[in-house]
Amino acid sequence: MIKKLVLAIMIALPTMGFAQKFGVINTDALMESLPEMNEVKTQLDAATKKYEDEFKNLQDEFQKKDTELQNMEESAPQTIKERRVQELQELDQKIQQFRQTATQDLQRQQEQLMGPVRQKVVTAIQTVGAEGNYTMIFENMVPLYTGKDVEDITPVVKSKLGVK
Repeated sequence: MIKKLVLAIMIALPTMGFAQKFGVINTDALMESLPEMNEVKTQLDAATKKYEDEFKNLQDEFQKKDTELQNMEESAPQTIKERRVQELQELDQKIQQFRQTATQDLQRQQEQLMGPVRQKVVTAIQTVGAEGNYTMIFENMVPLYTGKDVEDITPVVKSKLGVK
């Protein structure tokens, strides 16, 4: 029993001697305030628009061929009808493949464009943490309680990044 008490005191003593300093930050708000984000958004919007335009062209082509098939006369040979159905199926597969490729490419572009911005933010947070002697810095998503010894460092990091 005494050994456990001594052990507990030995564990607690080092943390009692040092004041721990915690910080919180809202990285979403911070990143939205960066001027680089406007360029990232502009580039992503432009790429998205190009893919949407191409997707609409493919859909229009599919609709046109489907209408042609529906309006085909009953007297048309069965082989022609089968070929048109096969064309529609191939076009549908092409549309699905295009949608998947476009989604993957947009995700890749977003990661590529956001990577340097994220790294810049992480570096600034680490610098502020080191300069301010913070023990830990947490993301301030939905704090249920924040004690008086926790500091919101979002403004400090913004100033470190030159953002108002």
